[in-house]
Amino acid sequence: MKPAIEWRGPHAPAAQAPFAADLHAALARTPKSISPKYFYDAAGSRLFEQICELPEYYPTRTELALLQAHARDMTAQFGPQVQLVEYGAGALLKVRLLLDALPRDAVQFVPVDISGPHLLAACDTLAADHPGLAIQPVVADFSRPHDLPPCPAGARRVGFFPGSSIGNFTPDEADAFLRLAAEELAGGGLLLGIDLVKDAAVLHAAYNDAAGVTAAFNLNLLARARRELAAEFPADGFEHLAFWNPAYRRIEMHLRATRALQLRLGSECYPFQEGETLHTEHSHKYTVTGFQALAARAGFRPGQVWVDARCWFAVLWLEAPDR
Repeated sequence: MKPAIEWRGPHAPAAQAPFAADLHAALARTPKSISPKYFYDAAGSRLFEQICELPEYYPTRTELALLQAHARDMTAQFGPQVQLVEYGAGALLKVRLLLDALPRDAVQFVPVDISGPHLLAACDTLAADHPGLAIQPVVADFSRPHDLPPCPAGARRVGFFPGSSIGNFTPDEADAFLRLAAEELAGGGLLLGIDLVKDAAVLHAAYNDAAGVTAAFNLNLLARARRELAAEFPADGFEHLAFWNPAYRRIEMHLRATRALQLRLGSECYPFQEGETLHTEHSHKYTVTGFQALAARAGFRPGQVWVDARCWFAVLWLEAPDR
């Protein structure tokens, strides 16, 4: 029987992130930049699912292969009863491999995501495929303080943060999230994916796919601003730009003005010079030891590591000691 899916915390599915305020702030600063969390409206979430299936985009299939091969070893770290919290849950694809490796009556699943409608649809599908699974989704920005349902008696709270999404944070933001997670998951742990430093040509191809899906994903941020905020700008005024920045060990994504133009948002008008960009995302790449040191400073105790044969991607287990 399909369980009831109960929204938890103050964040109802209709709750709106402060997109307008953050976009105004992004366009007013120099250089212009905005959080990548605003990629993920319904259209952006669908485009990202397409990106994950592209031949150039190795992270998803590489991490999936690690999860498929080692799910039982990974879940063995969790304990006999678990409240499994997935940060940035999205389509709930990878977590299925963990759920399949756990006894159904031993887990409560709490997916957390900023895109409410997309999350609810994914939960409906998961519930249909996993009857009897307790699912309690939370619509929230997981990088900020948020409410979770109480951990069931006798269970450990374990986080799951796949997809190398931690790389989208600046070093300071990554530290802040890890500190928040170490406190929230105290007594349990965190299973987390990281993209590893590798040849720049492989990275470039992954973010500049031949089909142009990543470009559409990037450009959708401004299309969303047009749809939701009545932003005005030339239809051909911006183009996708992604490149490897070796100084910061990260891929950067930008929206670059194709000519001098103005973007109107509400009562404000923001000028762009030709070639000027709005920085939309960065994706940091790590070494295993470097990330373990970062996690240790935030309060975690490094544990087991699973790495693919090419050393392109790693999944790390981090213990969260009791506070």
